[in-house]
Amino acid sequence: MSATSILPDETVFADFKNQCLSTDDWVNKYDKNGMQVWVENKGNQEPKIHKIKCKMTIDDVSAATMFDVLHDGQYRRTWDPNMLESFDIARLSANADVGYYSWNCPKPIKNRDVVTLRSWQVTDDEYIIVNFSVKHPKYPPRKDLVRAISILTGYYVKATGQNSCTFIYLSQADPKGSLPKWVVNKASHVLAPKVMKSVHKAGQTYPEWKQQNLPDQKPWLHPKQNTLAMMDPAKLSIQRADSLENVDESSKMDAQDGEDSN
Repeated sequence: MSATSILPDETVFADFKNQCLSTDDWVNKYDKNGMQVWVENKGNQEPKIHKIKCKMTIDDVSAATMFDVLHDGQYRRTWDPNMLESFDIARLSANADVGYYSWNCPKPIKNRDVVTLRSWQVTDDEYIIVNFSVKHPKYPPRKDLVRAISILTGYYVKATGQNSCTFIYLSQADPKGSLPKWVVNKASHVLAPKVMKSVHKAGQTYPEWKQQNLPDQKPWLHPKQNTLAMMDPAKLSIQRADSLENVDESSKMDAQDGEDSN
């Protein structure tokens, strides 16, 4: 990211793509039915919070449709069962915005929310979306939710045919609270493929849904359609995990450990 702006530049997208496609320093944890899960491993420098990526081979949905699904907030309400609330806050540029998302966590863990800057890049047959957590003056952490952190999360979608694509999700995120890191890391391995499968399923039914719901409205591809208010990116700053308090959930977790360990 350039020193003058919080907005991702060309090098950020190039680096993200490189991470998605690289196998150096990545260990394969799962590989079946066209789905792979990888965890970054840099030897002694392994971070407390794993960086993971999921790669899925899709043979019945186009890259363009998968990209639309990832952007379409209205459609997300129909297929994301964990979502509590989701909305775009403001536009930052023709290909960047800031938004809010909160989601249900399995009891007794507290529900989470996140405020992220999202930016995207489209070329002929490649689509990249990256996001990371930011501080927004009007959306501080709430008392009833734990503010989670996206250190870097995103998608790389590459067309492999007219109706097929490679779909990669990469994430390094800290759910905060006081969940043991091994719980966070284990959960991410299990949850990521589930999320991928549900996004793929959403892609299969999107064209039909979109035909009935403002088929020509795609502000993520046509910036002139975007009615969100513009905001100066300089009013945002990167949200660091260590500046948020940890809510103690350990007593609740202990009771769950016996149930969740199988």
